Amino acid sequence: MKNIAEGSYDEVFVEDGIFILKIQNDTKEPKVITRDIDSSYIQFHFCLKGRSRFNFNEGSYYLEVNEENSLLLYNTQKDLPLDLVVSPNSWLLSVVMTIRKFHSLFSDEADYIPFLSEDNKEKKYYSQEMVSPAIAVVLSQLMNYNLHPSIKKLYLKGKVFELISLYFNKTEDADLEQCPYLADEDNVRRIKMAKEIIISRMAEPPTLPELSEEVGLGLKKLKEGFKQIYGDSVYGFLFDYKMEYARKMLESGKHNVNDVGLKVGYSTASHFIASFKKKFGTTPKKYVTSNV
Repeated sequence: MKNIAEGSYDEVFVEDGIFILKIQNDTKEPKVITRDIDSSYIQFHFCLKGRSRFNFNEGSYYLEVNEENSLLLYNTQKDLPLDLVVSPNSWLLSVVMTIRKFHSLFSDEADYIPFLSEDNKEKKYYSQEMVSPAIAVVLSQLMNYNLHPSIKKLYLKGKVFELISLYFNKTEDADLEQCPYLADEDNVRRIKMAKEIIISRMAEPPTLPELSEEVGLGLKKLKEGFKQIYGDSVYGFLFDYKMEYARKMLESGKHNVNDVGLKVGYSTASHFIASFKKKFGTTPKKYVTSNV
């Protein structure tokens, strides 16, 4: 590391060729972080909250990554050292792995990943995408875990592979050309508004027709556009969000299971427990005791 300003910065070794950067700036001032990363690596950066700016060529060019967005950087011809300005109250998680390691994960599916094809393997590739709810869950798990040292590396390796798998899990219809109305910024704005509405009213969300009318977008466009942007149906997204919200409430230790269930819209504890178990594979009570 060349220089690290004040702030929470954690570099976690996963295995040879893979490491994780966890950056949290909870201060009121922007923080600058730099680190050498050469051209043998591919970089995945995920902004969990706030925003960050990636500078290139000594600041002559930059890319901004906002909350719930990601940035992929890949250039076999030029080093891409980390020159990062993290805004106040911003969190960023990055996965950095060697291109050789990355290729080994997709050796049988090279044609599926655009920049792994023979025609593109010597070219640069930058991509910015929104973070899906499924990816957001894994990011949260990577930021917050309480594990015995003997299994930490195994857990992190599994989560990194899960994260990369979800990142490249593109559905057949996830193509802007097949959904041309998403090129319209107003439609995208309305779909984002729909997301904010269901989150703000997650205990009693509107029906799809009500939501469609409220944001002023046809039902078909809302359903297809929402899945295109967020990678899931409206209620599939809401379910993941509610379970993640509930998980964080339980981890705080300030709320009991009944309170958490009511907060996220379940009138009975049994229904909430069943939903939580469906999502996380364990009951809320067992989850809390395992994370004490």
